Amino acid sequence: MKLDPTDRTFYHHLFVSLAEEMGGCLMRSAYSPNIKERKDFSCALFSADGDLLAQAAHIPVHLGAMPLSVAAIREAFPEMRPGELFIANDPFRGGTHLPDLTLVSPVCIDERVIAYLATRAHHADVGGISPGSLPLSTSIYQEGFRIPPMRLTDDVIALLCANSRTPEERKGDLRAQVAAHGVGERRMLECVDNYSWPVLRRGMREILSYGERLMKGLIQRIPNGRYVFEDFLDNDGISDQPVRIKVAIRIKGDTACVDFSGSDAQVSGSLNAVEAITQSAVYYCFLCLVATPSHLHRYPVHDPPMNSGSFRPIEVVAPLGTVVNAREPAAVAGGNVETSQRIVDVVFGALARVLPGVIPAASQGTMNNLTIGGIDPRTGRPFAYYETIAGGMGARPGADGLSGVHVHMTNTSNTPVEALEYAYPFRVDRYALRTGSGGKGEQRGGDGIVRVLTLLGDAEVTLLTERRTRAPYGLAGGGPGRSGRNTINRKDVGGKVSRTLKAGARISMETPGGGGIGLRKKPGGSS
Repeated sequence: MKLDPTDRTFYHHLFVSLAEEMGGCLMRSAYSPNIKERKDFSCALFSADGDLLAQAAHIPVHLGAMPLSVAAIREAFPEMRPGELFIANDPFRGGTHLPDLTLVSPVCIDERVIAYLATRAHHADVGGISPGSLPLSTSIYQEGFRIPPMRLTDDVIALLCANSRTPEERKGDLRAQVAAHGVGERRMLECVDNYSWPVLRRGMREILSYGERLMKGLIQRIPNGRYVFEDFLDNDGISDQPVRIKVAIRIKGDTACVDFSGSDAQVSGSLNAVEAITQSAVYYCFLCLVATPSHLHRYPVHDPPMNSGSFRPIEVVAPLGTVVNAREPAAVAGGNVETSQRIVDVVFGALARVLPGVIPAASQGTMNNLTIGGIDPRTGRPFAYYETIAGGMGARPGADGLSGVHVHMTNTSNTPVEALEYAYPFRVDRYALRTGSGGKGEQRGGDGIVRVLTLLGDAEVTLLTERRTRAPYGLAGGGPGRSGRNTINRKDVGGKVSRTLKAGARISMETPGGGGIGLRKKPGGSS
């Protein structure tokens, strides 16, 4: 028996609120600015079968990837007991990149698993050849401490901390994740007491079914056909060669096949994505269509369910050995943060061919990763700073793009200047919008950001950025956004660089603007 819309909405929000409460606990309990200020984490609830039921509105890149981590842990530990916690970060077993540590725990009634809880948090340093664990690497062995699915014990935590430059911060952030699981378990068991397990189980099944019906209904309104688009990463950080990502989207009835077979082979540098990343980016794009009011909807859906049911009508083809599904032991640190953004660009680019007036122009297309690490001269202790810098959103049909925001696969906050200068030995000299960097058009792209830092001590610095040579595209005659620029001591250093710098060094990052839409009309009404 199907639930009526009111009951279905109730259970959807019940499960989402549980994940949101877990996230609030994790954020307030965390040690690192990356988690407590930037909110670089996600929390989710899964069914006993491993289906994603609800994820709090945290990080989109975690959306389609967390189910693969849960599946890997369930496969490794088919029998779980109440109170157990499991950890993993292996990108080739459901993870994204090594700094993202995933914890999974069962919720049990009478020793029987009824649901799983999962948290994924980006830890600012998990070892590797450079502080921040986002190096310009050529293999995963250089990127940090790699954890296959295993039980989380004090020994595992001690081993992880021994491989991090900031062990106390790692321990504190892990404890925050553990606390979030405790909150989630208590709330789930309270729900069982309040509504009964059979009723909750029916609610779980119905919201999964509703997510599938909603996505099928959306796809069915896209004209049948095959839609192709390609775009390029600037380079992989090792060579100067651009890296092609090509997609062919085939719409047939109420199903979509998203095929990346034309993409380049995996690269030497760290911009390789694993399958979990590619799936996550594709699911995100289609869920955006569900949430965007347009002619595709009979009725607008302002709060679409983000669950495994929504993913069922979408097939993702990512050939093994390509840059969108790399073979072990490829370097993958940048695939999560940079290649995921370009995958979104090409999927939206293909859909723009068939859905004009629905799809936005390209946003900045990069997360502008900056890591700084060394010994804090104020305390004599090691530090590791990581942040992604905001940029311009692409213009939207009927509206300009937003300026200075995190877009698409990242959904973090901007770290306050006061928090940065308190926690780390550098000074923020400038933090402003990059006026005029958005693409021109009837609807303008949003502007990027200018961020300038001065180091107060010696440090190792890594910039892992994109859209420094190839600008974000516009649509329907709209202009491209301006590409970004990185400088150290006022000298251009390109998009990907790792340096050891002295105190007083000045780092400047100018992030890309978003593309525009349509030809800008001249005075008098002509284009």
